[in-house]
Amino acid sequence: MNTTIIKLSLLASLTLLVGLTPNQANCQVVPQPWISGGVEDSDLTFSVGARALGIGVELGVGPNGATGVDVLKFINLPVISPYVGLGLYSQDEGVALSGGVQIGVSDDVFLGVGYNSVRGVNGQFGLRL
Repeated sequence: MNTTIIKLSLLASLTLLVGLTPNQANCQVVPQPWISGGVEDSDLTFSVGARALGIGVELGVGPNGATGVDVLKFINLPVISPYVGLGLYSQDEGVALSGGVQIGVSDDVFLGVGYNSVRGVNGQFGLRL
């Protein structure tokens, strides 16, 4: 009987602790914009993007004036946020695949590195508003 009460009390305490811990809801609702620059085949590339609620959108310019949009899915972890994405680009570039990671370096700033099959490797600088 005593061990059953202790186990139930421990389970209830852990459930309340997990349920009442603060989460990043406000940070996820307010859009987090970023800019990025990179290189693909010796051509400079750049993009602007924003994310909210674990989804991001990035508008980019690749080699030979190819322009496109990527839709990104983020895994929101406390400090680091990996992502994968799929995009569509002009100039016969077609479908682009992308992936990367964004890392919070302070409460207001994050840095990232990513790869896009059209725009190549890129570095990112973003703000948490």
